[in-house]
Amino acid sequence: MAKSYKEIMNDITTFIFDVDGVLTDGSVYIANDGELLRTMNIKDGYAMKAAIESGYNVCIISGGKNEGVRLRLRNLGITDIHLGTPNKVETFEEYTELYAIAPEQVLYMGDDIPDYHVMKLVGLPTCPQDASPEIKSISKYISHKNGGKGAVREVIEQVMKVQGKWMEYFEGNNN
Repeated sequence: MAKSYKEIMNDITTFIFDVDGVLTDGSVYIANDGELLRTMNIKDGYAMKAAIESGYNVCIISGGKNEGVRLRLRNLGITDIHLGTPNKVETFEEYTELYAIAPEQVLYMGDDIPDYHVMKLVGLPTCPQDASPEIKSISKYISHKNGGKGAVREVIEQVMKVQGKWMEYFEGNNN
């Protein structure tokens, strides 16, 4: 019998997220100088920081490349940031090999076709509510939230709660 997504959450040590459509709502604002601007949800950032400080691995693998995004993620404490990635599977395999992470220990959240093949490799493929139908069809958990609107916070919080680390983190940090 297959494990439920809640049972799989017990084994998660690593979170990998796409950017556009996951950490953002997929909208791009175009400035007069041609710079592409995105918005990110503060609650997603807070949860990623909590996960890192609780000992989880957090990695970003995105086809987009924006230095503002890199700076935001670095400020949250994320060190494994792979932007402008043409082959997400290759980057995923290099990352998990480097840190000796088993694929079944990984929760990956993606939203569209470029995430499809890497999501087939992980223990817990997840997506935002507004992900493409192809991604929803392979996800073991579909967030109740849209991309850029708290979907990342939702999955991190669920994993940390299942593992008894969510409130433990906040009680230890007196936030």
